[in-house]
Amino acid sequence: MRVNTRELEAIIEPVVAGLGYEFVGIERTVARRAPLIRVYIDSVSGITLRDCERVSQQVGSVMDVEDPVTGSYTLEVSSPGLDRPLFTLDQYSRFLQSTVSIETIRLVHGRRKFRGRLNAVTVTEISISEQEGETYTLPFDLIHRARLVPQFESEKPARHSR
Repeated sequence: MRVNTRELEAIIEPVVAGLGYEFVGIERTVARRAPLIRVYIDSVSGITLRDCERVSQQVGSVMDVEDPVTGSYTLEVSSPGLDRPLFTLDQYSRFLQSTVSIETIRLVHGRRKFRGRLNAVTVTEISISEQEGETYTLPFDLIHRARLVPQFESEKPARHSR
């Protein structure tokens, strides 16, 4: 699959916005049969299966006309979910103080995987603090993948009545 992510975004984002949804981003995955293009959408009221179907039909039609992908592919439209992927600096800024899991393109500070609280976002980098107290500054252009880490309130122990 030869495809330019920025070109895909330029084609897909206006379609998603025109239908009244927030365009979150695109993930591309290599698969045996056909590469997968996953489009993430969101809305204030949440995303239903019907929303995904509606966007999939429109995006699929536009991609058939524009033909930005060489060869066959599978198009999937999804909500970002609890482990929401982060694609843009604006998205990182929106989730300051959240716990994130980050994988870099190459070694940064001697490693590629980080998990911690998102402290700061600038035009070129982000800062996270891990539980062990270490703080790392990661160049935005070296981030391969980033996701929110879902936080669940711990359940209080059940009280037994006598």
